[in-house]
Amino acid sequence: MASVRATPAAVGALERLRERHGEIVLHQSGGCCAGSAAMCLRADELPPGPHDVELGKVGGVPFLIDADLHRRLGSPDFVLDLAAGREDTFSLEGADGVHFTSRVRPAKVPGSR
Repeated sequence: MASVRATPAAVGALERLRERHGEIVLHQSGGCCAGSAAMCLRADELPPGPHDVELGKVGGVPFLIDADLHRRLGSPDFVLDLAAGREDTFSLEGADGVHFTSRVRPAKVPGSR
């Protein structure tokens, strides 16, 4: 079963972003470069799509992933963290000079080592 959790630094950033912007959502895309990190946007700017799966909530914020990526990773475990420096994305935390990072551990596939 997939899971998602966050470091204390990421939870603190999410709390500050919710105070400033209201309801927000995290979306883990499967794209390359910055697209492979979780993006944080106002919930009304990025409503869940028909192919999104909610893995859970971190700091009260829904964490979504594309269903195809979820299937390819085999129900992965994600850890959301915060790093210094702004990335070239529209993610809300960039205004604070930081960016979210995602560490993922794919589920162990039966028969693999």
